[in-house]
Amino acid sequence: MTAALEVRGLNRSFGALHVTRDVNLTMEVGARHALIGPNGAGKTTLINLITGVIRPSSGKVLLNGDDITAFGQAQRARRGLARTFQINQLFRGLSVLENICMAIGERDGHNNNMWRSAGAKRVVIDEALDHLDSLKLTDDALKLVRELPYGRQRLVEIAIALAQRPRVLLLDEPAAGVPSSESHLILDVVAGLDPDIAILIIEHDMDVVFRFAKAITVLVQGAVFTEGTPDEIMANEDVRAVYLGEEGHQAAVRGGRHG
Repeated sequence: MTAALEVRGLNRSFGALHVTRDVNLTMEVGARHALIGPNGAGKTTLINLITGVIRPSSGKVLLNGDDITAFGQAQRARRGLARTFQINQLFRGLSVLENICMAIGERDGHNNNMWRSAGAKRVVIDEALDHLDSLKLTDDALKLVRELPYGRQRLVEIAIALAQRPRVLLLDEPAAGVPSSESHLILDVVAGLDPDIAILIIEHDMDVVFRFAKAITVLVQGAVFTEGTPDEIMANEDVRAVYLGEEGHQAAVRGGRHG
């Protein structure tokens, strides 16, 4: 079976600074994969390379078997590669529904068309409402984004990513800034997403990581340090030494048991 996403020998240097070092990563259709590592490990840089924000010095990115290394961000998105960001990119002065409709319009190339029929607009609104319903955001549809608690704003961002009809979804710290009392909302939503979508999550919250992921890649100084199942990563003494630490390891074990 063709991998949903494949990264082959990816490198990125800024002068003498090597920020991504020969990274290989494969995600099958429906994968639930986590990317972890200490601060400065190069996790967001890797996501930026995969999504076309920056170009690699060498290596390839393949989406469903097609080489997309030379494609820009918009081309990759149209091919089914979507992402969220560490800090949400929402239009805070617009309603939740308007944000989703704009994402659908951007996907279909209709945002600059003022002469769309009422029927066509209705189709967009109906699709947007379907996305909101799937994430239990229907009651917030007409609220301004800035009126929502931060955890629900993160859900809106996921809804926007899903409106792009992705085959591969990259979630960059979806629980960042979300109070611990609300982080379960993010995890519940992610766990309930279409099982055919391959999902890569970057997350510092080990409870989220070990409850979500079926496979985990550990990145250190821009290179893959190790990869394995959650149980293998939890038991890996070297990972504990370079990243989790004993306290973090115990928290991860508790999180894994709770899941």
